[in-house]
Amino acid sequence: MGVIFCMHRVQPVQPGVGAFQPNANLSSTPEFLDAALMLLRQSGFEFLSLDAAAARIARQERGTKPFAVFTLDDGYRDNLQHAMPVFLKHACPFTVYVAPGFVDGTTEMWWMALEQIINRGVGQEVSIGDTRLSLSSGDVDKWKAWRILAPKVQGMPEHDQREWIRKEAVRFEVDLKQMCLSEIMSWEEVKAMAASPLATIGAHTNNHFAVARLNEDEAREEIVQSGKRLEMELNRPVKHFAFPYGNVGHAEQRDFRLCLEAGYTTAVTTRLGTVFEEHASHMHALPRVMVSGKYQEPRWLRVLAQGLPGRLANRGYRLNVG
Repeated sequence: MGVIFCMHRVQPVQPGVGAFQPNANLSSTPEFLDAALMLLRQSGFEFLSLDAAAARIARQERGTKPFAVFTLDDGYRDNLQHAMPVFLKHACPFTVYVAPGFVDGTTEMWWMALEQIINRGVGQEVSIGDTRLSLSSGDVDKWKAWRILAPKVQGMPEHDQREWIRKEAVRFEVDLKQMCLSEIMSWEEVKAMAASPLATIGAHTNNHFAVARLNEDEAREEIVQSGKRLEMELNRPVKHFAFPYGNVGHAEQRDFRLCLEAGYTTAVTTRLGTVFEEHASHMHALPRVMVSGKYQEPRWLRVLAQGLPGRLANRGYRLNVG
């Protein structure tokens, strides 16, 4: 039926930035987005809002063209500055999923903080569990530290992870609140984006937790209250939700049920795949196709949109909702 794309950041190439950019895979350039939208339209895709696509999925109704829906996670300021003008140019609807804790500066963007810790901690040691690592200045050594530390930090229980990153941020003078305020849209900016008829604002938990790792009460709180806070700020219903991280182990059947009970029309994962009629029975476990720095050529986006990589990843099955 169509494809839901997942993006994060859209920003120009940063001149003079060093080779150690572990989070660059979350970013695409405005030029890439512009070329990708042009190619997808030329390839026969129809750009739909998430509301319109959800209605079509629920009716199990194929359009004359497959649909393409664009979503962006977290609420980065560059979505407003650099992505939105490109979407407006192409009259392409888009959805931005916002975590209120990021807007308020009350939660932690641990992946960005870890990058700064590795950059600032030259000559010092970092400990996590049984691992002790001396940080060095060369890009090769920084990448080695990232490959060791990032999986360990991401794999920690959610509250232990945030406690660790807060402690190390203090030690290496990384301002976690200012990081959010610098990189994420303010409430005024979220409202300015929401005023566009092409924009939809969705919920993304309060604290960007992998909800499957929380107990049911806390997972429900994160899912429900993020939407309610957005509704209060925007004075409009918030009908769509995106799971942070969103893959197996980060969002599972219990969490799909919680989104249904919370009243969301849809919830999207990052399980790779395109949308089929059978997803009408799984509107809170919708797959997406990740758009990242690894695929900075529009032709790759067309390959992903055609669905074969998703079918291969899912061993030939149309659905991956277990």
